[in-house]
Amino acid sequence: MFFPRVFLKNREESEIKQGFPWVFDNEIDSVKFEAADGSGIRQLPLSEAVVSDGSVVEVFAKSGAFLGTGVINRKSKITVRLIGQEHADQIMADSASFYARKIQDAYDLRKLRYSIKDSYRLVYGEADFIPGLIVERFVDIKKNVYLVVQFSTLSCEVFRKEIMAALRKIIKPYGIYEKSDAPTREKEGLSLRSCWDGEVREEKIVIRENDVLIQVDLANGQKTGYFLDQKDNRKIVQGLCEKKRVLDTFTHTGAFGLNAVHGGAKEVISVDISEEAVDIVRTNIELNHAEGKMTAVCADVFALLKEYEQKGEKFDVIILDPPAFTKNAKNIQKAYGGYKEINLRAMRLLNEGGILVTCSCSYFFDSEHFYGMIMKAAEDSKRRVQILSKSGAGADHPVLLGYPKSEYLKCAVCRVI
Repeated sequence: MFFPRVFLKNREESEIKQGFPWVFDNEIDSVKFEAADGSGIRQLPLSEAVVSDGSVVEVFAKSGAFLGTGVINRKSKITVRLIGQEHADQIMADSASFYARKIQDAYDLRKLRYSIKDSYRLVYGEADFIPGLIVERFVDIKKNVYLVVQFSTLSCEVFRKEIMAALRKIIKPYGIYEKSDAPTREKEGLSLRSCWDGEVREEKIVIRENDVLIQVDLANGQKTGYFLDQKDNRKIVQGLCEKKRVLDTFTHTGAFGLNAVHGGAKEVISVDISEEAVDIVRTNIELNHAEGKMTAVCADVFALLKEYEQKGEKFDVIILDPPAFTKNAKNIQKAYGGYKEINLRAMRLLNEGGILVTCSCSYFFDSEHFYGMIMKAAEDSKRRVQILSKSGAGADHPVLLGYPKSEYLKCAVCRVI
């Protein structure tokens, strides 16, 4: 069988050779394909080539060197997402086994670090060599395993049957909730889907993370239900909060604050602008019997930090874990202003030698911008800052060399003087 061949423009293959898994439309020179009318093989520019979206294609450098196999989608500027370095006929001869090996490899990688009782990200898209696929593995306190899966691109959607079969065979989950409702699907020409796959189970479960109980709403929680990427950083916070007064902002589920309580904090105030989020925080406070030490507040963090400063409030530890202030390169300067304001005000609210745990989950707001922002916030707040540690997401979010988007989370633990 002849698979369409995508040929890149001259010198466009260097990033792919380094591990980058995408081919953009403006990098493609031509496509060689088999004409539907039986007239033979033709080679035409991308705009004229007759190749169906979702087709498996082989990618070549201008010189003819083979680069890998992918799935084409001309509705997206990311026209080809690479799924393997093997030739297409090798993959498609047994695509079920191909994806079973990928899922098994991702599972084996997590088992090096996590126990069967842990909740973690099982598949991290391109970083686990399955572009567009996210799979979260949650273990509830009854020891039932749930999966939340998200197919965000056509490249994984066309292999949905094989992927779901592999997940069921290898992980043997109690329930699978598919949350394929990310806006990126619409850019890929895909409809949104959010429902149980197979048996309908409880939508709200309770997991144990770092000895803290957290309620997770599989169906209605943000993104895939819960932000597992901060698990290790929340553990770090436990060791910083003994007998401390703690302010936990952009709290979402209260996870950072609850880790602070578990670490011996004397008082924790957890803040979120969403009333729904605050309701979840209050539930989690009750689950952990933390009513005497932790309070949930519904407020705009920017306004509250300003109000606390005016009132002369002081804290020993402040946690800043905001949502991404920018999701594209165009708004970096606007995001810079937002990050700087909350960090500057937090520094002013800290007692002498207080600890600031500050984060950014925006890939576009890279480390250079992030640490530069901390430095300017310190300067403008007339504080000196020692960075005690720098970290990112946990081991369940591997960073793929050559694909910088897989390294998005920054978390700095700072001592403010």
